[in-house]
Amino acid sequence: MNGLRIYSDPFTTDKLSGQPVFYSRRSNGPYYCWRYEEKSKRWCGSRMHTFDFSLSELSVASWKGVPAALQVKLGEHYIE
Repeated sequence: MNGLRIYSDPFTTDKLSGQPVFYSRRSNGPYYCWRYEEKSKRWCGSRMHTFDFSLSELSVASWKGVPAALQVKLGEHYIE
C-alpha cells in the first residue's frame, strides 16, 4: 500500500463502540474516517472533506497500533 498514511485522534473514541477512530489517506487522495460498527462487527469507512475535521488534531498512527481487522479492511479498500 504505497503512500498510505494512517492517522488517529488520540483524544477521540467512537461513542457507540468505544473503539478509537482512525483516518487514512493515500498519496494526495481523499481522507477516509474509519469507525468500528458494533452492530455489523466490522470497520466502516466514509470519505471526509478536510473542512469536516481539524488536521492539526490528528497524529500519525503506528501500523502496529491499527487493529488487525482494520488492517485487512484497509488492504481491501486500497487495492493496488
